[in-house]
Amino acid sequence: MGLFLNPGNENFKQILNGIYVDKTGLIDEINDTINTSDKLTFISRPRRFGKSYTAKMLCAYYDMTCDSSCLFDDKVIAKADSYKEHLNKYQVIYLDITGFISGLDNIDNIVKAVRNAVIDEIEEVYPDAKGNTLGELLVNVADASNKKFFFVIDEWDALFREYKEKTDLQEEYIDFLREIFKNGNVTDRAIAGAFMTGILPIKKYGHQSAISDFREYTMIQPSIFAEYVGFTKADIDYLAANYTVNKSMLKKWYDGYSFPKVGDVYNPNSVCQAVRTSVYDSYWSKTETFGALLEYINLDKDGLQADIIQMIGGNEMPVDTATFQNDMTSVQNRDDVLSLLIHLGYLAYDSKTDKARIPNEEIRREFVSMVRTGNHEATSRIIRNSDQLIADTIDGNEDAVAKALEEVHSAGTFGISPLFYNDEQALRSVVKFAYISCANNYIKVEELPSGRGFADIVYIPRPGEMLPVLLIELKMDDSSEGAIGQIKDRKYPKVFENIKGEVVLCGINYNSKTKKHECRIEKMTFPQGLC
Repeated sequence: MGLFLNPGNENFKQILNGIYVDKTGLIDEINDTINTSDKLTFISRPRRFGKSYTAKMLCAYYDMTCDSSCLFDDKVIAKADSYKEHLNKYQVIYLDITGFISGLDNIDNIVKAVRNAVIDEIEEVYPDAKGNTLGELLVNVADASNKKFFFVIDEWDALFREYKEKTDLQEEYIDFLREIFKNGNVTDRAIAGAFMTGILPIKKYGHQSAISDFREYTMIQPSIFAEYVGFTKADIDYLAANYTVNKSMLKKWYDGYSFPKVGDVYNPNSVCQAVRTSVYDSYWSKTETFGALLEYINLDKDGLQADIIQMIGGNEMPVDTATFQNDMTSVQNRDDVLSLLIHLGYLAYDSKTDKARIPNEEIRREFVSMVRTGNHEATSRIIRNSDQLIADTIDGNEDAVAKALEEVHSAGTFGISPLFYNDEQALRSVVKFAYISCANNYIKVEELPSGRGFADIVYIPRPGEMLPVLLIELKMDDSSEGAIGQIKDRKYPKVFENIKGEVVLCGINYNSKTKKHECRIEKMTFPQGLC
C-alpha cells in the first residue's frame, strides 16, 4: 500500500465511520465506462460537495491490493451486475493535487514532484520495470502484470485556480496530463479508466486538447451523475430515519439545487454538519473562499448588482452560460460572473429556463453578508433600508412605511422600480423590491387564495421563525383604509385561522394626483385560531 500507487481502502473506512449516505451507485456508472472510449470521466463540483469522498470510495473499490468486499457488500453497488467484475481488480494511482501544492516549498517543482512520486512508487513495487517516461513505465507494468491502471485525480484544476499567473507551469502540467491521457499507446494499453474532479469545467481551458477525451459532467449539466451531486430527498429521508433531524430546517437551509429527473439536491457537507451538531446555520463561509465571491460581485458587470439584489429577494435571473471560458481570469461580462457562481455552488441553475437563483438560506445569508460588507454603498443601503422597513411594518409605524416606499419609488433603483406607475402591477414591483430583506425569514406568496378572494402579497414566516405574518393589500387612487377594509371584508386572514400568533394587515395606496404613498396598519392576534 502506497501514498499514490494503490492507496488501499483505509480512507474510505474512515468515511463510513461517520455520518454516511450511500452513494456507491455512482460506481456502476463508472464501471460501464471501463475499457471503453468513454473511460475518462471528469466531474466538476463546488468545494465540500463530496468530490474527495467519491475519489476515496473509488480507490477503495478498484484497488487490487486490498479486499473491500466487506465495505461494499451491503451497499447499493453490490446489487449491480458489474459489482464483482471490477471489485479490487486494478492498480490505482491516486493524485490529490491540493495535497501536492500544500506540501511543496517551491510550487514551480510541482509537476516534477508528481511525476517522480508516481514513478518512485511504481519502481518500488516493480523493480524490474523499465521506461524512459512515465507513460512507457505504465505500459510496461500493465503488460507485465496483466493489470491495467485506474487513475483518480482529485482537484485537478487547483494549479489553475491558485496560480493563475504561472502559465509556463500550467503548460508543463498539461504536458504531464497529455503524456498519460492523450497518448493513444499509453491510454489504450495501460489505462482501464480515470476519474478526475475539479471545481471548474475543463473543456474551454486554453489547452483543451490535452484532456478533451474526458467526458464532462458539471453543475450546469450533471447528466447521469445528477443524483450524486449532493443529497437527494431520499437521502434526507434516510438521515431522518437514522438521526434526529428537522427536515423542514434542512430544506430551508441546504436545499435548492435541482436537476431533471432527480429533483431537490441538498448541500451534502452542510447537511452532515447540521445533523452532527443539530445546529442549522451557515457552514458555507467556513469552507468557501468568501473573498472570491466578494471580488466578483464587486465587479458589478452589466448591472450585476441589480441581479444580485433581485435574487436575494427570491427572484430568478436569466443567464447565458455559453460564454463562460471555465476559468477565473477570463470573466468578461455579467453572464460570465453568474456562470462562475453556478459552478462555485453559490447559485443554482435551471437548465429548462436558463435562469439562476440563490438556492437556499445558507447561501442567501452569504450574499446578504457580502452586500452589507461590500464596497457598493447603494446596494448595502437597500438591504439596510429593507430591514428597517420590515421592522417598521411589524411595529405599525405607518408614516415610516409610506416614506420608505416613497424613497424606493423615487430612486428608480437600478431600473428595477418604475418611476411612473402605469397600473397596480407597477406598484406591486416597488413593494416587493422594498421588502426584499423578507427573503431572509419569510416565504413570499403572491395572489394567495383566502376567504373570498386573493391577497396581493403575503409574507409567511419560514418554519422556526417567531415572526408575524405580513399581509399586504395594494390600491391605486383609492385609500389605505379601503385596502384594509378589503382584507377584512373578503376575510383574507381566514387562511391563517389555525395559527397561533399575529397577522399584520398592511394596506398601501398610491395617489396618482399627489404622487404620495399612504399606509394603514392593523394587527390581528389569534391565540386559539379564528372563530
